[in-house]
Amino acid sequence: MNARRSDAVDKRRVILDAAIRVFAREGFHRCRVSDIAKEANVAYGLVYHYFRSKDEVLNTIFSERWSLLLEAIDEADRQDTPVREKLYAVASFIIDSYHHNPDLMKVIIVEVTRAANTFGSHHLDEITRAYEGIARIVARGQEDGALRDDISATFASLCFYGAIEQLLSAWIFDALGKSPDDFEQAKHMVVETVCGGLEAEPAAAAGAS
Repeated sequence: MNARRSDAVDKRRVILDAAIRVFAREGFHRCRVSDIAKEANVAYGLVYHYFRSKDEVLNTIFSERWSLLLEAIDEADRQDTPVREKLYAVASFIIDSYHHNPDLMKVIIVEVTRAANTFGSHHLDEITRAYEGIARIVARGQEDGALRDDISATFASLCFYGAIEQLLSAWIFDALGKSPDDFEQAKHMVVETVCGGLEAEPAAAAGAS
């Protein structure tokens, strides 16, 4: 990569990182392109050199991070490990993403995935792919006999992701602790909550209860 190309990539990244901070602090709809330029310490026109609009900036932020989530789900599914470990890997990726970059995850949750009538609808295919990937992991666990098969894998996937999203929301609103131990405990609890409800129960034990 030549120096000019490297500088272009760096400037683009600087603008995106600045936008994340501004969107998280001010909210997407309240800020302007000029606010992003000021935060990035670049000329106003340079933002438009890389992005056609403020909307495109947000779309890029979401798509970049969401593609990494999709890769993490696929990678977990490929592993020859028990279903709990696969789901733990997915939960870890999402929770660690918040731990290391809370502003980024706040923007994704507040401005995109929960904005059903605006940006969420534009990215529905990408969002749905994540649900489907988690559902495949659950379905394999059901096929192996590790999880109950009388509960829809799709429903279980939505419950799993929904539980994690609620955790992220609680952290965003400072309703939960944010120590390293808190994050680690949350990973285990969300997996145990979902898998505990799905876990196959021997018929004899079920009859004795």
